Amino acid sequence: MLIQQRGFATSERLRGVAHRLIPGGCHTYAKGDDQYPVLSPGFIARGSGCRVWDVDGNEYIEFGMGNRAVGLGHAWPEVVAAARECMTHGTNFTRPAAIEVECAEQFLELIDGAEMVKFCKDGSDATSGAMRLARAWTGRDLIAICSDHPFFSTDDWFIGTTPVDAGIPEAVKRLTLGFRYNDIGSVRRLFEEHPGQIAALILEPSRGEDPAGGFLHEVRRLCTENGALLVLDEMITGFRWHLNGAQQLYGVEPDLSTFGKALANGFSLSALAGKREIMSLGGLEQTERPRVFLLSTTHGAETHAMAAAIANMQIYRREPVIEHLHRQGASLRAQAEQAIQRHGLQDHVRIVGRSSCLTYATQDGEGRPSQEFRSLLLQETIRRGVLMPSLVVSYAHLDEDIARTVDAIDGALGVYARALQDGVDRYLVGRPSQVVYRRYNAAEPAHIA
Repeated sequence: MLIQQRGFATSERLRGVAHRLIPGGCHTYAKGDDQYPVLSPGFIARGSGCRVWDVDGNEYIEFGMGNRAVGLGHAWPEVVAAARECMTHGTNFTRPAAIEVECAEQFLELIDGAEMVKFCKDGSDATSGAMRLARAWTGRDLIAICSDHPFFSTDDWFIGTTPVDAGIPEAVKRLTLGFRYNDIGSVRRLFEEHPGQIAALILEPSRGEDPAGGFLHEVRRLCTENGALLVLDEMITGFRWHLNGAQQLYGVEPDLSTFGKALANGFSLSALAGKREIMSLGGLEQTERPRVFLLSTTHGAETHAMAAAIANMQIYRREPVIEHLHRQGASLRAQAEQAIQRHGLQDHVRIVGRSSCLTYATQDGEGRPSQEFRSLLLQETIRRGVLMPSLVVSYAHLDEDIARTVDAIDGALGVYARALQDGVDRYLVGRPSQVVYRRYNAAEPAHIA
């Protein structure tokens, strides 16, 4: 059912200003105008639980959850109260605050294989810190990344592997290799082709599909056998797959791992954790090896973000957050797939991923991945009061929210089916969304209708 919307006049006005002042119009490419259809909210004013309101006053059930950074729900009262209380005493001092020790203790109690942790503000810094440690520990230069996983860092060692590699020296690009998830042969070949040269392998424990045939355990064995570090990027899987991380769920112990996103329920905090002998290269005690300048950031230990993380971790430990995410995600998947079947669109729309972290794939009449049809589905669910760049649930998504969302998806699928018959251009307003990793922008800026 379509809802009464107030339009996007304020968003449109702000878009013009934003693109004049900010490259890309925002500070996260995944949130950019090019990622959404023309008929979409450009700016969010506030959020509560699983709902957000845009600057024009339109209300949505939301499923992006801050690019998966919000696990409980927006403005979760207990987390906000903890951060607010901490702010009243100051947030950043000349010496460390005691809460840094408390936060480290609480975090390390959850991650069994980690003995030390260093906090920072974003995932890129944490993963890049891991690469620096790995190179220092092994004395090697090459890094191997899982090519099936879309993002590890904004830094050159990763972005140099994407089409958006302008400004990155060729010499840097050559230092990063790629392997495939669930393809142990591709991992084995890297070690055979570059003996004694690979410092670390980094991958997400899962993007939704489980590791097959003991893949992670075999990667662990090969890394140990070849003297490379295994780094698990748990930015997404952490606090979604399992309370103690996907490494606990799958029973594999990395040398280093990185966390963020839902660690502080939307507050800016990430973590690099690992074995003491490796992490201590960035410390003051070890004297046998050269020092590693590891994650020294002015704002990395802001007290209010750590207070938010502590409150968040305490909620996860005493309440069934992870179970709720899986249950509601499974319900959403099942009901959405029923709607897809009702419209006969099984070959064109697919729900993919783990129940606690779903997304969807859209295809055109020939079965090819389609940004046009993705944009149409987004446009039509937005018109029905649902903002779903993904289908990521939170602890705040209740049964009635799932039911309303499925109704919106069902209505949008009706338009999708007609667009397959009549042509998508007949139903999509303006240009389609685009992929983030592209070498050139379209001739028409994405923020212009």
